Amino acid sequence: MTLAYAAVASLAIAQNTFSLQDTLRGTITPERSWWNVLRYDLTVKPDYESKSIEGTQQLAFQVLKPGSLMQIDLQKPMKITAASYNNVYLEVSNQENVWYLKFPEEFNTGDTATVELKYSGKPRVARMPPWDGGWIWSTDVNGSPWMSVACQGLGASVWYPCKDHQSDEPDLGASMGINAPDGLSAVANGKLKSKVSTGAGNTTWTWEVVNPINSYNLVPYIGKYANWTETYKGLNGDLDLDFWVLDFNLEKAKEHFQEVHDMLGCFEHWFGPFPFYADGYKLVQSPHLGMEHQSAIAYGNAFQKGYQGNDLSGSGWGMKWDFIIIHESGHEWFGNNITTKDIADMWVHEGFTAYSETIYTTCQYGVEAGNDYVIGTRSSIRNDRPMVGPYGVNHEGSGDMYYKGANMLHTIRQLFPEGESFREMLVALNRKFYHTTVTSADVEEFMSTAAGRDLSKIFDQYLHTVNIPVLECNNSGSSLAYRWTNVVQGFDMPVKTTDGLWLFPTTEWQFTESEFKQIPKIDRNFYIEVKQVQG
Repeated sequence: MTLAYAAVASLAIAQNTFSLQDTLRGTITPERSWWNVLRYDLTVKPDYESKSIEGTQQLAFQVLKPGSLMQIDLQKPMKITAASYNNVYLEVSNQENVWYLKFPEEFNTGDTATVELKYSGKPRVARMPPWDGGWIWSTDVNGSPWMSVACQGLGASVWYPCKDHQSDEPDLGASMGINAPDGLSAVANGKLKSKVSTGAGNTTWTWEVVNPINSYNLVPYIGKYANWTETYKGLNGDLDLDFWVLDFNLEKAKEHFQEVHDMLGCFEHWFGPFPFYADGYKLVQSPHLGMEHQSAIAYGNAFQKGYQGNDLSGSGWGMKWDFIIIHESGHEWFGNNITTKDIADMWVHEGFTAYSETIYTTCQYGVEAGNDYVIGTRSSIRNDRPMVGPYGVNHEGSGDMYYKGANMLHTIRQLFPEGESFREMLVALNRKFYHTTVTSADVEEFMSTAAGRDLSKIFDQYLHTVNIPVLECNNSGSSLAYRWTNVVQGFDMPVKTTDGLWLFPTTEWQFTESEFKQIPKIDRNFYIEVKQVQG
């Protein structure tokens, strides 16, 4: 997900109470727990004039334990018009945004089956995509129809029926057939499998991904596109690069998108091989700013450097590269490869990806440039609420998950042994959780093991409170005294001074040797505050 300029965007509006619908959406209910998604085969036919869509969903699933009542998510005013299994229509009931399918008999553990769903309606229209999302009915500057979807947080069920929970991705991938008017191109995730004329001036474009994919990442793009392809020589061989832009932007895009090669070289070095070689890497010009749609990244930054021509860090370094190319591509590793089970833990997606901006700046311009960049982003941190949200209700934490998350990771990086160890940890993290869903606790434990020290109190401090650690220093006595305040119980993070001296404060006063009384200057790479006290 991209950020809102001048303030870090949260995908959800803060609220104090949650409804039954929030629980049904955010929890693995009994009607969800007995089955696992294997594959989505989706078709969609949009009608630009009526702002409506219709389609089918072939949902293949595996039975984890006996069950016969299935929860499917599809948000109003969209409707499931029919559901069938083995050519027999199923009983369908509805509770707001949840639909229940009643199978004639209970499935046995280990069974596999496919249910066909027909759906139609006028999907929610995006108000301010990608932050306030839905279906996008737009036009390009020449008046040609331009359509897409942005639905992270809001959920894929805003436009197609699915199991709309991040913990369950289709193990065997997905396909999407998009019926579009001739003269327009229809693009989706993965690789193009077929183009078939359906008569009456329409063509169905079918795309397929063979890797697991988040449901909100599976999206169509329909517009008057031009296309070209390139090849990147990567760690796992030849990676297909596929670019789709509005036809009048072709030449400027060919020049501007060359940054993709530098990005891939940097990120493969720091994070490991691109996670989806079989599906390729694709940038698609979109009628909104950007989104990390797996293997079909939405690009809408107008072929300029920075974030809509601005530097979110204020350091100057953010104007050296295209924010959307770098940030949204970083999500291929963090968010698409490693996915959180619950969106309450979305800091894993956004914190690491925001830090990928620092990594790229470092790759291109050096360590101090990277440090300047990440430290500059601290001006965007609000400390309004914790980065981790409430679990089980489809609700995220603070938008601070971006740059507070990045600065937390940058602080933790200082605690890793010098050399390549932090980079090696990032590579190992992507290898360990390759194509899987995780919890924040999984990532925290992995990083503690890699660092060779318990990082749990550091994570507790930055993820679950809004307090910046304060290092209190007192040199009024015979030696320097120092301690942590404004911290969780047991917080004991070491810090380094600009002179290279390590201090090991706890919440109790610690003392230096008598000859050292100067208030220390702490390395700027630690996201903390220092306060001199007397008495």
